[in-house]
Amino acid sequence: MSHIVVAVTYDINFHFDPICPFAWLTSKWVRQVASQRDYSVDWRFISLRVLNKSVDYDTHFPSGYEEGHSRGLHLLRVCAKARADHGPEAVARLYPAISGSMFDVDKPDDPSAHQRKFSTPEHLSACLEAADLPVSLAEAFGDPSWDDEIAQETEDVLALTGRDVGTPIIQFQPPEGVAFFGPVISRLPSDEQAVELWDHVIGLANFGGFAELKRSLREVPQLRVLGVTEADVGKQQDWHGGSRKLKK
Repeated sequence: MSHIVVAVTYDINFHFDPICPFAWLTSKWVRQVASQRDYSVDWRFISLRVLNKSVDYDTHFPSGYEEGHSRGLHLLRVCAKARADHGPEAVARLYPAISGSMFDVDKPDDPSAHQRKFSTPEHLSACLEAADLPVSLAEAFGDPSWDDEIAQETEDVLALTGRDVGTPIIQFQPPEGVAFFGPVISRLPSDEQAVELWDHVIGLANFGGFAELKRSLREVPQLRVLGVTEADVGKQQDWHGGSRKLKK
């Protein structure tokens, strides 16, 4: 008896790297929109380590970025293995389990140790259990055989946007629909604001002559892990001046 494989189509392809805090905030906004508009979302990959494979980290980024980007690639290996074994819905559960435990927690006494724990089998197992997935998937963290798949998915989505972008990348109505980097948001909107923001973003992106709307000043990301308070709302930092090293 033959089996008919039905291709699943999604309303949104959301490409993420689990170590990106801005991608995490945007992903939560997309979930707000998807629940109100009844959109289906495919949670796909883009690796910051692959994106910056030709970059000199010492001159372009602060200390620790290369280690963090590499950790993101390794975490995507676990996501890729989960998708291969259990389907796209496994990634839909695993991404928030990983990044939620990374960013939606109280500010740690030792931020570096907090980041390093995501390389440990114990914490990966806890994330997989939270996503109702086998803890054996954690073994993929150290398995480079998944890197070609992750790199190809990264290159495929960069072909839709150009290379001078970051995470996340959203494609609406794939495979032919518009794809764009961002939006980069620093806090979650209300449910009403969420769909209003979505409509504005899609309206801009759908205009064929639109290329970019950007500023480097950003509000401090409203994430528990950073220890932000209400007093931090509205405070801005220059991303190049405060969060990246300019090339000398």
